[in-house]
Amino acid sequence: LEPRLLMVTDPRTDAQALKEASYASIPIIALCDTDSPLENVDIAIPANNKGKESIALLYWLLAREVQYLRGSLSRSQDWDVMPDAFFWRDPEELMRQEEMDQGFEETWAAAKPAVTEDWNAQGGGGGEDWGAQAGDASWDAPAAGGADDWSAPAAGQADAGAQGW
Repeated sequence: LEPRLLMVTDPRTDAQALKEASYASIPIIALCDTDSPLENVDIAIPANNKGKESIALLYWLLAREVQYLRGSLSRSQDWDVMPDAFFWRDPEELMRQEEMDQGFEETWAAAKPAVTEDWNAQGGGGGEDWGAQAGDASWDAPAAGGADDWSAPAAGQADAGAQGW
């Protein structure tokens, strides 16, 4: 049984497989970054092949396109498979994550909320009414500085000029 196609993520890492596939005249498709060697690569797909999320998204896109080309998925139909199904995850790391999540759930379920304060209650703790009017303040009254002439010196500046400031 001979392979009909070789798909590699990084031509630099899979150099031996590329060389052997070229001896057998097997077409090679590679996800290539800017520093990837292109010897023995028949089709180079420019992509970021360094991050696991970007690699997973690229394989998701390729798998979806194969489904379109085979006719099992139409272009107007959404594909139910999520891209994160293509992430490689360490099984031990998954088990540790599940244990941690279960521990947090138990901790949150066991913890009872402290006595809740009534923020609307009057009295101590800054319970003043923030929505109340501040005294007789009227927006129609003249400003505290006096006239509306911005080029006029302020009340204290006339005295300061006389003192030699």
